[in-house]
Amino acid sequence: MQYLVQWLAVLSAKNRILWLKALIWLGAFIPVLRLIYLGFTDGLGANPVEFIERSTGTWALVFLLLSLGITPLRYLTQQAWLIAVRRLLGLWMFAYACLHVTTYLWLDYQFDWADIAKDIVKHPYVLVGAAALLLTLPLAATSNQRAIKALRQRWKSLHKLVYVIGVLVLLHFWWLVKKDVTEPVIYSLVFALLITLRLPVFIKNRKS
Repeated sequence: MQYLVQWLAVLSAKNRILWLKALIWLGAFIPVLRLIYLGFTDGLGANPVEFIERSTGTWALVFLLLSLGITPLRYLTQQAWLIAVRRLLGLWMFAYACLHVTTYLWLDYQFDWADIAKDIVKHPYVLVGAAALLLTLPLAATSNQRAIKALRQRWKSLHKLVYVIGVLVLLHFWWLVKKDVTEPVIYSLVFALLITLRLPVFIKNRKS
């Protein structure tokens, strides 16, 4: 990571953004390629559908946390150009969330809505996860320059939903896990740390 930062530091801001976006695209495709490879090599375990659901859901959470980490990283490093990759990370979060839900609806329940309704009643974490996905829809739909110009200050207010989404996703994860809560604990601590690091930025913006 240190060498990556040093290498990016010698580039112009425009080239830094291009290279970092390229690295994000490359990194974002690796989990999908891994699932395809494991699928062809019978490496998805005894329950392939659950494996895919867990993998796509976890990566959705990872990209959510990465997008939340951009603002504090920008202020800690004084590198304003970093903000240019935040939307890309958010869109990859949305993409993996869609893959996660599609796996559940298609591979797990074959779009049997009666069984899905029963599962929601039996497992509230499904409803919480669905609520998180619905909240991401307006964020994904307004992640473009036209929407930013049209909404102006309301765009920032709308995209504050990401904090609610984070809480819902973590709650979904906690309720989903039955015994080993190591992963939910780790992700919850990272989320709490990122929110704490964003507090000075929030306070500064409120004062201004």
